[in-house]
Amino acid sequence: MSLPDWPRAHGAPLIAAIIRSKPEDFDVTEELGFELSGDGEHDFVYVEKTGTNTQWLSRQLAGFAGVAPKEVGYSGLKDRHAVTRQWFSVPRWNQPDWAAFDVDGVRILDLGRNARKLRRGAHRKNRFKIVLRPDEKGLEKGSDPSSAASISEDAVVARLQAIREAGVPNYFGPQRFGRGGGNIELANSWAAGKRLPRHKRSIAISSARSYLFNQLLAARVNDKSWGDLVAGDVANLDGSGSVFAVEQVDEDIKARCKSMDIHPTAIMWGDGSSESEIPTGRENWLDALRSARVAPARRSTRLKVDGLSWQFERDSLVLEFSLCRGAFATSVLREIASTG
Repeated sequence: MSLPDWPRAHGAPLIAAIIRSKPEDFDVTEELGFELSGDGEHDFVYVEKTGTNTQWLSRQLAGFAGVAPKEVGYSGLKDRHAVTRQWFSVPRWNQPDWAAFDVDGVRILDLGRNARKLRRGAHRKNRFKIVLRPDEKGLEKGSDPSSAASISEDAVVARLQAIREAGVPNYFGPQRFGRGGGNIELANSWAAGKRLPRHKRSIAISSARSYLFNQLLAARVNDKSWGDLVAGDVANLDGSGSVFAVEQVDEDIKARCKSMDIHPTAIMWGDGSSESEIPTGRENWLDALRSARVAPARRSTRLKVDGLSWQFERDSLVLEFSLCRGAFATSVLREIASTG
């Protein structure tokens, strides 16, 4: 199933580019945001991996330490076709000698100890360094990648400055929906009553909720309200899970929203969500979410792009920025480039 080309906030892509032409072009560093306790039964292993899947690596760590794979903790899934650095927690029951750990494409950069296992979503942010290289038509091909018209670096810089000041719509990226949008078909099967293994059921639920959120966000992008709070909205405190209702938009709320201290949110559907909020044709998903007792939640409609900087190198564009946990770098890139 092909995914919708959800609307962009800053205009059509300015350049046609390739990402991940080699792993070093997509560099991700996880920041925990808390100090390790220095003691306890969990080794915290800070790993740099190249071309390696997070879940696969967690199993290698478990095997080396002689523990069950479920005992290994990590905060988030990191891209396989990339160079990434992230923490894993591993029980030290068998006193593993991490100096002897040897897996191709993996380096242990640091070790620590902590009293508690690393849980999903525990990190604060991810830092990215991404290289956009020209596709076969070249980097500067105009807002329509098939066009022969060229653009100036000034146009790209202006777009990047707008993103730095206003952020981008906080869409779930295409990787959430699987190759070719295949996870949407999985969601359809699950909603139709097909029994799925636990991990596939989890993927189906996550994909359904993410798709519905993107649809709702797309409507706010179209009416240009994705970055503005209105009376009746639920606001999110930047970089946290804290939310609060906005009964009226006074000058303080306006100022905090403009500075991106707070953001509007949209619902992540679950049991108790209103059917009037479901896009046409997806009502059966809400019934399935209700039956599964999936709790509703909120997600910011706007994504703050921290520390955005750029550099033109020959025919490529190098971007550096940080995003809060749960955000997708592809949601930033799509506001600049068509990446195929």
